[in-house]
Amino acid sequence: MITRDAARFAAHAATLAPDFGPATARGAFLVAPDGFALAQESASDNRYMAAGTAFDAARALAQHRALHRALSATLPTVCFPGDPATPDALFPNNVFATARPDAAAPTGAAPRFIVGRMRHPVRQREAARADIRGFFGDVLGYRPMDLSTQDQPCELTGALVIDRARGIAVAGLSERCSEAGARLMHEAFGLRATLLADLAPGEYHTNVVLALLAGRAALVAPAGFAGPAVIEALEAVYPGRVVQLSPAEHAAFAGNAIALGADTVWMSAGAGAALTANSRAALADAGLRLHTVELDALEAAGGSLRCCVGEIY
Repeated sequence: MITRDAARFAAHAATLAPDFGPATARGAFLVAPDGFALAQESASDNRYMAAGTAFDAARALAQHRALHRALSATLPTVCFPGDPATPDALFPNNVFATARPDAAAPTGAAPRFIVGRMRHPVRQREAARADIRGFFGDVLGYRPMDLSTQDQPCELTGALVIDRARGIAVAGLSERCSEAGARLMHEAFGLRATLLADLAPGEYHTNVVLALLAGRAALVAPAGFAGPAVIEALEAVYPGRVVQLSPAEHAAFAGNAIALGADTVWMSAGAGAALTANSRAALADAGLRLHTVELDALEAAGGSLRCCVGEIY
């Protein structure tokens, strides 16, 4: 199912057991912020980006290295070098993603690596990286699904927030994800159900305003969507486990979080500091322990911790 009808999506999604696949990734990959600088094309539709004078390349590299060390203590994490010609490459989850074979796949079917179609030419260059393609295709033996050569923007897990346990997702429509692009991603990930929802004006990626955490809970910024229907659908699927973020939590990137492990949620230190006592208690009630890493320098580029993490399923 792929639909704009939030009530229909919720009625179907609420019946699905969390048996679609592993709820969280078995590994992660990063791309270092080499040549960290303002990407003018990306800044045209990313209001979270700071002015060029706020970019501190040395501090960004140090914080990214600390992120790598922190994640590696939890799960295998590899880091590819960056390239000054692609200053947004530190957010690789928009360009590359992976998916395990679903339960209906033939025995021995290979997992997939998916390459997205980026809106801006500066980011389209990332999709051509032979080293990342070779890592998934030649080293890990994943089957490629290349969406980068068609003309519909579909910025993967920036635009599509997935509950991997249930095989459901919310696709936030914007200039970086068209309805046709969302349909391509729905098929590439082999999802059971996807809700199409317009992001609010000024929002560029769904994963800045929504996190679905290990099939257990949701963090959502209500102001990030054009209407309340998404919130209502989430309440039906995760009853009592939907944390509605305040404007301050939203602005601090608290929605840009990720579960890496069944009982852990990661976000930046700034996002963690902005969490209210109620939000912290809700995460604890869902059995999720909070981990944070200082990423204020990286956040100048308009994304936060979840944007930096590519998942290996």
